[in-house]
Amino acid sequence: MKRICVGRIGAPHGVRGEVKLWPFTADPLAIGRYGELFSGDGTRRFEVEALRPARDHVVARLKGIGDRTAAEALRNLELFVPRDRLPEIEEPDEFYHADLIGLTACDRAGNALGCIVAVHNFGAGDLLELKPGAGGDTVLVPFTQLTVPEIDMAAGKLVIDYEFDVANKP
Repeated sequence: MKRICVGRIGAPHGVRGEVKLWPFTADPLAIGRYGELFSGDGTRRFEVEALRPARDHVVARLKGIGDRTAAEALRNLELFVPRDRLPEIEEPDEFYHADLIGLTACDRAGNALGCIVAVHNFGAGDLLELKPGAGGDTVLVPFTQLTVPEIDMAAGKLVIDYEFDVANKP
């Protein structure tokens, strides 16, 4: 079962067990509609009882978390849902980052370059982390329509049109 990280719990909010929650969803309140949330190791489960927007996060009340001490114990815990609970994407050029991980990267001629191992965003746009098929260090490739002109999810591959030398890096 493929799981997707949809948020991270921050500090307690108040004394009644509410927590600051940083959702990783396009709509911050959507995290409350995905049903049961899981810890990264799958051993803990959480149900969102209430959710409200705050300045740069949301405030959540989680079932069974009734005081500040219990809320404090959850600080920095990432929350996951099964991939199949997320809504289908209707836009042809939008993707869940998790769906890109594992795709085979090829050049325009169809030669395999390696595998996508991560998607990063350091503030200036998404970057694909490519692990070369021959081994060695990973390389970062801008995830733009110009550098990644084709994505075939059904075939499990994408095309990268980007000049780089795996040995010397761009």
